[in-house]
Amino acid sequence: MAGAGDSGTGKFRLLIALGTEAAMKGYRVRYTLATKLVNELVEAADEKVLAKTVARYGRVGLLCIDELGYTELDRHGAELLFQVLAEREEKNSVAIAGNESFSKAHMFV
Repeated sequence: MAGAGDSGTGKFRLLIALGTEAAMKGYRVRYTLATKLVNELVEAADEKVLAKTVARYGRVGLLCIDELGYTELDRHGAELLFQVLAEREEKNSVAIAGNESFSKAHMFV
């Protein structure tokens, strides 16, 4: 699931509602801001624990990522985020909300 739109359109509330419903059904849920996740991944890479961090995010039943595209990610940050998404592919769900449409998002430099 992905949602995009201007501020005040309910993206945050939608992520919280999806996460709450998933948690009530017994799924492990994690909510994070895109920049916070990327910063955590950069630190993990610097500390040589990236694989462990990516695996931890891969095990969560629903990962809710908010504010994707709100701030520009450099190439390294985008590649690290891609690793988390690739780890989850066909295993667990991701809900993403951003302030711009993905075709206009400035995720890569």
